[in-house]
Amino acid sequence: MELRRWPRRNDSESIKARQVELANRVDGHVFDHDLAPFARATEALTGVAVVPVAVVGPIEIELGEYALEEPEGRLLERGRAGDAAYVPLANTEGGLALSLYRGSRAAGESGGFQTHVLRDRMTRGCAFLFDNAAQSTAFAAWIETQVPAMRAWLESEPMAGLSKHAKLREIETHVVGPMCHVLYAFTTGDAVGLNMVTRNSYALNHGFVADRAPVRPRRSMLEGNMGGDKKPSHRYFERGGHGKTVIAETTLSERAIGRVLKTTVDDLLELAFIGTHGAVASGMQSVAFTPATAIAAIFTATGQDIGMVGTSSMAHGTAHRVDEGLHVAIRLPGLEVATIGGGTTLPHARSWLKLMGCQGPGKVYRLAQIVAAAALALEISASAAMATAGSENFFRAHHERGGLR
Repeated sequence: MELRRWPRRNDSESIKARQVELANRVDGHVFDHDLAPFARATEALTGVAVVPVAVVGPIEIELGEYALEEPEGRLLERGRAGDAAYVPLANTEGGLALSLYRGSRAAGESGGFQTHVLRDRMTRGCAFLFDNAAQSTAFAAWIETQVPAMRAWLESEPMAGLSKHAKLREIETHVVGPMCHVLYAFTTGDAVGLNMVTRNSYALNHGFVADRAPVRPRRSMLEGNMGGDKKPSHRYFERGGHGKTVIAETTLSERAIGRVLKTTVDDLLELAFIGTHGAVASGMQSVAFTPATAIAAIFTATGQDIGMVGTSSMAHGTAHRVDEGLHVAIRLPGLEVATIGGGTTLPHARSWLKLMGCQGPGKVYRLAQIVAAAALALEISASAAMATAGSENFFRAHHERGGLR
């Protein structure tokens, strides 16, 4: 059957035409909303999906304050301060909010979370095809020296309209036979910035490289599948480069572990031992319990790109005994968050970001750190439930709050 023409615009007449077409196929309440604020957020706007939002907090966090050093874009910590944050969780998973609350309570009774932003990059992995490896190698040697010139070119008057936020920081190459993969690494301010990075990379390929390269490529690709865009990969798990690299940590006291989490340091360490080797045995990309659950819930509430949950949830958790109890940490190497642009402009997203103290410019590092702390809070509670004898607490949580039987 040939696909019929569908009204593509988001004017009121097109929206109404789509709703009339689907009127007998869905319940009308999905249309019973003012859709005007959503018109710029998606194509073929027809209705809405409403997700319940739980709020956990305030979570005690010691946050870092960060700035980028010009022109290389090295991240500098300018100070630290204690704060408390509310965390909105848009989800339908039974037990999520209570579990995250329990983990944050255990951390709070132990002195709270500390968070650190290590790196900030957004990469587009272009590729250039040549006749042989000699040409691709020569091209790689040349383009790696062009960062200052490319940076100046992007900031020149003719290119000023491309992006006021994206700034080229470095280039990395990877040669495979006649191919030269070129990873342009940018910072993108308070936006995730993939669209602006894509525009800049395309301009560099066709306006800079095409005119100046000493070896002319047979063809170029805007993405050669090394860019890490919405595909978890070991390169970005290890090195970051697709979003913010963030660490959250806390030292749980034995008292909080026993009183709040209902388990022991030894039980948690044995779970970490077993879980790490299980991850290795299965070839798992991450070494963590369930970070995607918390990250997806916060992303949904705050208008982040849900397609980036997979890469943003790559995580490496650690746990080891210290004199004060158990030190636990989680590393998120590619957390792709924004406080401006995209879905963050939607009314509900602005409201939840405002609750978090993360609405608008200058707030993206705060948001990244809160997300990391929330992910660790859930890791703590879920791990404690699994670490009990026979994992009884984990079973009971899912039995009592897991929905259908």
